[in-house]
Amino acid sequence: MKFWKMNGAGNDFIILNNLEERLPLEAFPQIARTLCERRLSIGADGLMVVEAPSQGGDFRMLFYNADGSVGEMCGNGARCICRYGYETGLAGETQAVETDSGTVTGQRIDRRLYRVRLNDPTTVQLDSAVEVDGVRYACSYVELGTPGLPHAVIPYANLRQAGEHELRELGRKLRWHPAFPKGANVNFYEIIGEDAIYERTFERGVEDFTYACGTGTGSVVTVLTLQGKVSGCGVRAEMTGGTLIIDAVRNNSRIKHLYLTGPTNIVAEGEVFDEELPELMQ
Repeated sequence: MKFWKMNGAGNDFIILNNLEERLPLEAFPQIARTLCERRLSIGADGLMVVEAPSQGGDFRMLFYNADGSVGEMCGNGARCICRYGYETGLAGETQAVETDSGTVTGQRIDRRLYRVRLNDPTTVQLDSAVEVDGVRYACSYVELGTPGLPHAVIPYANLRQAGEHELRELGRKLRWHPAFPKGANVNFYEIIGEDAIYERTFERGVEDFTYACGTGTGSVVTVLTLQGKVSGCGVRAEMTGGTLIIDAVRNNSRIKHLYLTGPTNIVAEGEVFDEELPELMQ
């Protein structure tokens, strides 16, 4: 079974081309759990599977989190898979990628830099404060696409200096908070300058902090743009794995278009021989 390993600002993925492998759909949750396990296998935040398009796109992207659960969409994953599509001849410099939350358009800017139009914000609640252990936290809630990819957006002072254990425990409690029936990706942020933020995201399905989150960054900038705290144009988001750029086009009280730009990195191409996989998958 051939694979690519890529990352976008440290958000890392395994890519399988099922146009060639022809594996059954029901195999992918177990493949994701096995191959994404760090130390025991390749290791990644998620598994992306290339499938045939059904709605006029260049190809379809199936996304599985590291725990095997299905993800509606992934912004950094979409940027990486757009580069995969270009490098393998599946698509040109501008492409349409079908996802469970709608079609995402991607554009090659240069060899490593890719831009995608994220799914539009379909739900935005700017004032959705939540309480954890008796403490009330300011919070906004955003869903991108249909069905919506859920994100909690939470300001956090001195985020760079925050204790890792305390922040992780808060992220875990917020991720499962009853205010978010779908669960939520939890995006902590701090404004560090004009049109500049620092962000950390506790991702559902990974159940930990990732080095970057594209849809999370888009959700944070959506909220801050509507609140008038950033311009929405070329907003820089610094994360553990690097810097992403968000452009949010505002139309009165809503965001009309949302774009994510950032680096991609091809780490490896190879063949999987993981003996923990059932014979069906080898």
